[in-house]
Amino acid sequence: MASIIKRKSSAFENVAILKNHEELFAPKENTEKEISSSDEGIDSTDSEDSIYSGLEEEDSTDDDGEDEPESLDESDEYSDTNEKESTKDSPSIPKEETKTNEYEQDSSDEEDIRNTIGNIPIKWYDEYPHIGYDVSGRQIIKPKKGDQIDSFLDKMENPDYGRTVIDKQTGQEVILTENDIATIENVRKGKYPEGTYNPYEPWVDFFTNEKMEHPVTNHPAHKRSFIPSLWERNKVSQYVHAMKMGWMKPRQDKTQDDDEPKFYDIWKDSEQSEISRRFRHHIPAPKLLLPGHDESYNPPPEYLFTEEEELAWKEKEPEDRRMNFIPQKYSSLRLVPSYPRFINERFERCLDLYLCPRQRKARMNVNPEDLIPKLPKPKDLQPFPTTLAIVYKGHKNLIRCSSIDPSGQWLVSGSDDETVKFWEVSTGRCIRTVNVGGAVKEVSWNPNSAICLVAIAVNSLVILLNPQLGDKLIISNTDNMLDKIEGPQESGESSKVKIEWSAYTGSQYNNGFRIKISHPKDVSQVTWHIRGDYFATVLPKGESMSVCISQLSKHKSQMPFKQSKGLVQKVLFHPTRPYLFVATQRYVRVYNLLKQELTKKLMTNCKWVSSMDVHPEGDNIIIGSYDARLSWFDMDLSTKPYQTLRHHKKAIRQVCYHPRYPLFASASDDGTIIVCHGKVYNDLMQNPLIVPVKILKGHEISQGLGVLGCHFHPNQPWLFSSGADNNIHLYT
Repeated sequence: MASIIKRKSSAFENVAILKNHEELFAPKENTEKEISSSDEGIDSTDSEDSIYSGLEEEDSTDDDGEDEPESLDESDEYSDTNEKESTKDSPSIPKEETKTNEYEQDSSDEEDIRNTIGNIPIKWYDEYPHIGYDVSGRQIIKPKKGDQIDSFLDKMENPDYGRTVIDKQTGQEVILTENDIATIENVRKGKYPEGTYNPYEPWVDFFTNEKMEHPVTNHPAHKRSFIPSLWERNKVSQYVHAMKMGWMKPRQDKTQDDDEPKFYDIWKDSEQSEISRRFRHHIPAPKLLLPGHDESYNPPPEYLFTEEEELAWKEKEPEDRRMNFIPQKYSSLRLVPSYPRFINERFERCLDLYLCPRQRKARMNVNPEDLIPKLPKPKDLQPFPTTLAIVYKGHKNLIRCSSIDPSGQWLVSGSDDETVKFWEVSTGRCIRTVNVGGAVKEVSWNPNSAICLVAIAVNSLVILLNPQLGDKLIISNTDNMLDKIEGPQESGESSKVKIEWSAYTGSQYNNGFRIKISHPKDVSQVTWHIRGDYFATVLPKGESMSVCISQLSKHKSQMPFKQSKGLVQKVLFHPTRPYLFVATQRYVRVYNLLKQELTKKLMTNCKWVSSMDVHPEGDNIIIGSYDARLSWFDMDLSTKPYQTLRHHKKAIRQVCYHPRYPLFASASDDGTIIVCHGKVYNDLMQNPLIVPVKILKGHEISQGLGVLGCHFHPNQPWLFSSGADNNIHLYT
């Protein structure tokens, strides 16, 4: 029995669930529609023009405001009959309250727009009687609108006038509900639209620190929770590095100035108009000079012109005259006529004010002494050569060059009188005179103290001469080294032009001549490497063969350049590195001899380079030019001159550094030698100190030439100079 009762009860439950399911999915019943359709005395075709004409008779208490039209269709009647039949067949079940079927209309999340014209402007339908189309494609007729009197009466009589709005899609009046009004008020006040939402609900700590019997999550701890984070480590290291470098600084403590209130000009106009700016920066016109005695109607007699002065005034051009009128004298003011040039002068005055620009210039209150760099006094920079000590006389023509041996005891000089003289430095006595058979362009003593040898440039020859002065052991070792050469040697098979090496014999050998090196063109310069094995020669007219490098130990020469980069003036070896400095007319190129490439190109900013010298440390270089400029280059700083000196009035013939003291000198055709203090610091952040300390005079100018050469003593702060007056001076 118990099982039968259970089966019956479950059957009744199934029937009740089925009934509820049918009611849920059945169409909605509308009692008002049934009443209107059942009443035969009322015409149901009242709104033939528009299916929405019945909206005007809706109940104002309806909250949704979206009820279906009052017109009935066959689907509603069919649903009513089905519902009646289903109620007859179904068992008697207590009737529950009717629920709204949320699936009656299939609408999206967006607003249910009954007008199907889409998102187009409503103003497109201003000229048409309808406002759009419904789902069935029928026109939605615009509702009738009253005039202002109807609107006023509606405002006075209708209690819902304040909450009535017009739907732009349908043109109908929609009465807002209390919920709609509350939502609008919340939005206006910046609150949550839904008034029932509480943002301050009590916090529910799901992941509490207290141990619960049933935790929220009970998965085992991850491995990364036991290993230090590499990302955090890198981030902390970046912060520490930034704080050490000074990029990240701690916040500064607030001072009293920060606490004080700051005031701003709220009326300030950042974009001032042109008129206001002109008015603010108005510059008044210069005033005319007051009239003097010469403009008086009764000037003193000394201001009146004589006949000669008046005639001279008339002959001059108007712009050359001292005054624009002739002074005249009248006995009384009544006799003074009108001024004939009044209109002209007024016009010129207006023209000056209109065309002549006026500019306000700020006067700088600068002390002239502050503009001059603060340099040390020359007394603090001693020692340097100051006085003429010895004059070496003996040459009969201008002396172009001179050189001193590494010990500083002997001096060699070459002149246009085709002789080379050797002097004793301390006494000024001429030890030897050698005739070389041509004008001497350059003499250079070998800088290696173990070799007693002098290179002499004469025409297209380079003569290696043993002066046979000094230690006899060094003299004999030099001869033994040079005697290894056997017959003439050529520069190489690949060389286009032959450079011949040949040895002297007989009487010439006894006079000190050892080796003769023949070049294809005239030689203008010979310079030795610091070690004394290599020497370079300059052939100005040699074009691609203008530079030649020779090796003494192998008795060979080579041309390092295949093409000419310009007219070569001077070449020098770097004192410590395998670099070669080649000076052309306007540029100085630095070549790396090992890599055989151009390392740097210096811009001399002069018209014609005349001489060049390298600092003993090799990081600085000075260049003299024929346009009387001396340029100091810092090789590590820039390719442009660090400082340019214009102390000479004529062309600079020679510049030189002292090998030990911070001194350099320049010789010029103006007959002067300027000695400067040039100190180079080991600190790369500190610039060299250049101070002119002394102007040495003593040479006479001959045939427009002054001092042709200068060089320092290797050990003492002494300076040797050779000039066009056939003399050599020693300044100590």
